[in-house]
Formats: sequence, structure tokens, C-alpha cells
Amino acid sequence: MGQLIWLASYPKSGNTWMRAFLHNLFRNPPRPARINELDQFCLGESKPQWYLPYTGGRPTQEMSLAEIMALRPRVQQDMTRAFPDSVFVKTHNFLGESHGHPLVNFRVTAGAIYIVRNPLDVTVSAADHFGLSIDAAIDFMAKEGATTGNDSRNVPEVLGSWSTHVRSWTQQPHPGLLVLRYEDMLAKPRAAFAQVTDFLRLPRDKARLDKAIRFSSFKELSTQEETGGFNERSVNSKSFFRAGKRDQWRDALTPAQIQRITSLHREQMTRFNYVPADL
Repeated sequence: MGQLIWLASYPKSGNTWMRAFLHNLFRNPPRPARINELDQFCLGESKPQWYLPYTGGRPTQEMSLAEIMALRPRVQQDMTRAFPDSVFVKTHNFLGESHGHPLVNFRVTAGAIYIVRNPLDVTVSAADHFGLSIDAAIDFMAKEGATTGNDSRNVPEVLGSWSTHVRSWTQQPHPGLLVLRYEDMLAKPRAAFAQVTDFLRLPRDKARLDKAIRFSSFKELSTQEETGGFNERSVNSKSFFRAGKRDQWRDALTPAQIQRITSLHREQMTRFNYVPADL
């Protein structure tokens, strides 16, 4: 039994990429690990299977958010028994409380890796993922208390606004927290992912690091999805792995939309150098 290491992010910010990297790094397979087997290495905190033992036979999609929240600390305790060592767990929850219960059970937490991405690009990806217009995605990302849906695939995750999400995870530096920018993972993958291995106190092995980076590249992940599908693809999207690059917003957003997003999230965007030069 080990404690939990959270892989946390706002949706569409690089969480799946990080999971694929860690899967390939730790398992060190001769061929790239299959994307539809990611949950065999990294658990999903929102997966209903973890909650069903405590629902009295009720499907989780029939339960209220308050009822789900009351189960979360116990569910996260159960996750520590999944593997003998540390357990990686994906979450899109913000770091805080909902309905009087914590979204993260610190009693069973060892640390967290948090990935932040430019909200201008997140808006474009989130619109596709959630089946929203760009303007509706901007509204959603600005909504305090925003949650994901409750269906047979996932229980609700409590996001809050993009700014609240980022602030909640990153405002207090801590030795048990590593914060990475998605853009740095793209621009300098070896340096960025080496930070991950150092954070996890793994032996430095350049060949193994480079192999894991190569096996989890956007090209590899998107090719796998094209040939075999991806069980985490949204029903609203043609593909989960859409572009895998930065600055999509320059061609996708209007000047008014860029201004609005920046006005809504300027404080956190400034912290991570995301404010466009002309704003």
C-alpha cells in the first residue's frame, strides 16, 4: 500500500500526456504502452467503479454531488491499496472543498504534479471536448463552482473557474508539489520531464527518459487513437488528441474573445507568462 501522487490539471491541459509518459517510464515496455491501458498504471479518481461499493446498489449517475463528495475521502483511501508503492491518480478537481468535504484527502497524499496551460489554448480545446461554442467555453471556464457531468463513465469533478483551479494548486509552493507548464513540456521535453523524474527521486537514466518521451509523443498518441480509438475521447469530439501544439488561439479566437479571456484571468495568466504582448 502506498500514498497517492496526484496528476492534476484543468481539463485539456496535458494530463493524459503526463500519464502516458509516466506509464512508459515506469513500465519501460519494448513498444509504446497502449493508450487504452493507461488506467492500468494511473487511476482515475472520477471513475464510478471506486464509488460503487458504497452506493448501496445505486448507479453513481443517480447520486447528487453532495452524496458523491461524502464518499471521496473513503474512495481515495481505497486507492492507496491498488499498488504496493506510490499510486498515481488523475484528477481535474480544484484543490479545495465541496459540500463540506475535501476534494483531496491529504491523509493519504504524498504529493502532486500540476500541469498548467495557457487558457487561450485551453478554451479552444475545451470547446471541442465539451461540445461548446467558443463563447460558451469562455463562460464555463469563468464559472465559479463549475463541475463536469455525472454519467456512467465519470462522477462529477469540481473545477471551479480556470483561475481558481490554477490558484488553488499553485499559490502555496511546497516540496511535495511540482508545477509544470504545458508549453515547456512541448518546447523542451527533456528538461521538463527530467524535472518529473527528479521530483519523484528516480535515478537519472537518459536513455530511459528519452525513450519514455518518444513513446508518449503526440505523434505516437494520435497514431494510436487513429488506429485503435481512445476510450477517453469525448462523444463531442472527433479525436481526443487534436493538435498537440501551442498558440492555436491565434487562429481560433477573435480579438474580443482574447481580450475577454485575458481580462477574466489576467492575474494567473501573468504569473505564468500567458498574457499576450499587446494586452
